[in-house]
Amino acid sequence: MRALLVEKDAEGVTHAAVRDVDEGLLPEGEVTVAVEYSTLNYKDGLCIGPGGGLVKTYPHVPGVDFAGRVLRSDDPRFHPCEAVVLTGWRVGETRWGGYAQKARVKADWLVSLPEAIGTREAMAVGTAGLTAMLAILALEDHGLTPGQGEVLVTGAAGGVGSVATAILSNLGYQVAAVTGRPESEDYLRDLGAARIVPRADLAETVKRPLESETWAGCIDAVGGAMLARVLGQMRYGASVAAVGLAGGTALPATVIPFLLRGVNLLGIDSVMCPTPRRIEAWNRIARDLPLDRLAAMTRMATLSELPDLGAAILKGAVQGRVVVDVNA
Repeated sequence: MRALLVEKDAEGVTHAAVRDVDEGLLPEGEVTVAVEYSTLNYKDGLCIGPGGGLVKTYPHVPGVDFAGRVLRSDDPRFHPCEAVVLTGWRVGETRWGGYAQKARVKADWLVSLPEAIGTREAMAVGTAGLTAMLAILALEDHGLTPGQGEVLVTGAAGGVGSVATAILSNLGYQVAAVTGRPESEDYLRDLGAARIVPRADLAETVKRPLESETWAGCIDAVGGAMLARVLGQMRYGASVAAVGLAGGTALPATVIPFLLRGVNLLGIDSVMCPTPRRIEAWNRIARDLPLDRLAAMTRMATLSELPDLGAAILKGAVQGRVVVDVNA
């Protein structure tokens, strides 16, 4: 099988290239999948390149997501030719992942695809889109409904932000999309954003712990100073779903928004998310994500393009979603 193999030399420098790999080297698992498509996430950029502490052993096949059809299964829940998707579970990090023509995994990690979503569309969604849907579900669980006011999406031109913008607008929410890239404004409006918020407007902390109540909800992919600023702008009882840390891991905030406005900060994790919640999220994606908007945010790539794309996503230079055809 062909795969993107990452190797580390004697000096500790990693090198990634497409190789022919023996299928017998695949890890143990109940289900073997003929991979059709994978995708590109920030973690993939780390695993293709420096590793980021995620990869434990080399040589390594990255790819934290994949979608394809079952080749062999020792688990009665899955049968040959069934379309399945995998995201997370540390696949592509601690064990070989989806940047190969075949993958072998535990059955518990797979989800059968809803009929409305093909394997290519599933990877246009990927971890980023699943995370966006999990964030929307969490906001809904905490009372968010259309008509309450603007919902802020930070890092809106990235993978999570793009899918979140498309789904929220399709559900009838007014989306305020934050971006630092003026060239992304038309792209975001095409996805359904009602307003563009320049990143500079939210990039700095302020001394005041509370500002005017502005946002009915927020999906934040940035963290850091921007998240701290946004917390002070949330409406009473509103919630922020935190999905990323592009702006850093520190949170220079106070507890005042939580105590005086009842603001909720919701942590969103897609990697170890329980299977029932994943199934709920994929079913909602099939219902609520318009496929034309998904196509508009997606570009295709091959395995051989991944080393350059991995470096680009680490620099924040990848817009929307990248689908990888592992057989091209």
